[in-house]
Amino acid sequence: MNVQNPVPPETAPDRPVRATAKEWAGLILLALPMTALATDLTVLFFALPALSADLEPSATQLLWITHVYGFLIAGFLVTAGRVGDRVGPRRLLLIGSAAFGVLSVVAAFSTSAEMLIAARAALGIAGATLMPSLFSLLRTMFHDEKQRRLAIAIMFSTFTVGGAVGPVLGGALLESFWWGSVFLINVPPIVLLLVGGTMLLPERVERDHSRIDLVSVVLSVSGMLAIVYGLQELAAGHETGGGTLWLALLSTAAGIGVMSLFVRRQRRIEAPLFDLALLTSRRMAVSLTTLLLMGVSVTGLFYLFTQYLQWVGGLSPLHAGLWTLPFIVLNIAGAMLAPGLAERLRPAVVAAAGIFIAAVGAGCLLVIAAGSDPSLVLTVAAISIVGLGQGVAGALLSDLIISSASIEKTGSAASAQEVGGEAGSALGIAAGGVVAILAYRHALSDTPAAVPETAAEAARAGVHEGVAVAEDLPAGGSELLGAVHEAVGLGVQVYAGIACVLLAATGAFLVATLVRQRAPA
Repeated sequence: MNVQNPVPPETAPDRPVRATAKEWAGLILLALPMTALATDLTVLFFALPALSADLEPSATQLLWITHVYGFLIAGFLVTAGRVGDRVGPRRLLLIGSAAFGVLSVVAAFSTSAEMLIAARAALGIAGATLMPSLFSLLRTMFHDEKQRRLAIAIMFSTFTVGGAVGPVLGGALLESFWWGSVFLINVPPIVLLLVGGTMLLPERVERDHSRIDLVSVVLSVSGMLAIVYGLQELAAGHETGGGTLWLALLSTAAGIGVMSLFVRRQRRIEAPLFDLALLTSRRMAVSLTTLLLMGVSVTGLFYLFTQYLQWVGGLSPLHAGLWTLPFIVLNIAGAMLAPGLAERLRPAVVAAAGIFIAAVGAGCLLVIAAGSDPSLVLTVAAISIVGLGQGVAGALLSDLIISSASIEKTGSAASAQEVGGEAGSALGIAAGGVVAILAYRHALSDTPAAVPETAAEAARAGVHEGVAVAEDLPAGGSELLGAVHEAVGLGVQVYAGIACVLLAATGAFLVATLVRQRAPA
């Protein structure tokens, strides 16, 4: 009788090859552009006054300097994911990173507001190439699903840390240097990536060589830009008490219409920019929907929480940022715990549990905000529970999305994940802003008797106006300021209730569609 030698475990065909020290060193390299990308989203917060004094931008130009970077990232994500699938994610990452480094220098030494806006816009396009390439390379480098989940959790945590330290780092640099230094901090990590990338990062062999449809590129970019611009203008109307509501709504509606044309074209042409067949996977479609709804809930709530710290808590932007650290720490802790939990339970089960934890945190915030004198410590604790749940769910949802696509379409899957996250965040900020201003005006419909009606009417325009009127009012100012604080708190309370219900429904949706689905062999 012939006895065949068993296949050693290390080379068994059904056992993925585990990552070595080279892949983990490559992950450290990939964390560099992720940090730069996240930091650039928030680093301008404290640099705006110095920048304004030097370049003297108009109010409109200042808004574009702040937001055009994020607009262009959102607009070019779909295109960047498809380009990465065609030319290879490593090549696109290195080209995009090189452009990002050069444009950071251009932004740092801008001599006019127009030049800085153009540099920030180009930085957004370069930044859009980084995210899909990063996550596509993770699929190539980490074949073992346990290791891949851990790698994705690390990347998510890196992005969170980068966005959190951006304002603090910007403030520290401005103590000793000019405003352009906040852009130059991107250059050293980019140089390290370019030096080590060709040695430590593998290029993906699988490619999608079909041509790129330029009409689809124009439709996807213009549609996403219009949607994100409209949603952010809705939120800006809440912050300033002004804004053109109908223009923002028209921009959002126009963007949705253009994206509908984009979808119709993808169904008709032979080589679509985004393969809609990816969405026929139940796991991907459900994970994308869950990611979007979670973004609407958590981002909107966190946005209003940061406003609450400043308007009601009376904290400076720096101190308000420090009070958000518990949220960030627990968010990172949740992301790092998730891969280990997914080894014992199904990933969809752990993700659903994370969403339910976030719902509990939102419910706690609702109860605390409804009190007569909400405790700042308890408020921070409640929002931190939301951050823990989001961290647990976010990393696993990303892995479910990326691993659902064939490897040659991983870039497109990663871009879909980023679009879902961007859309959820933009919708959350806009929805939070609209709910807050409606609650604010409802709460101020009955102002204290000592406040003149003309002052009360001016205060109803927005929070900025309410605080300014209260401070300038000789009689009844303290009563009006207290009413403004209560009105801001009501907005947080209402949206916390909405977020709690939406998160609970999202968790139930995930349980009904993925958790109850039979696990694949």
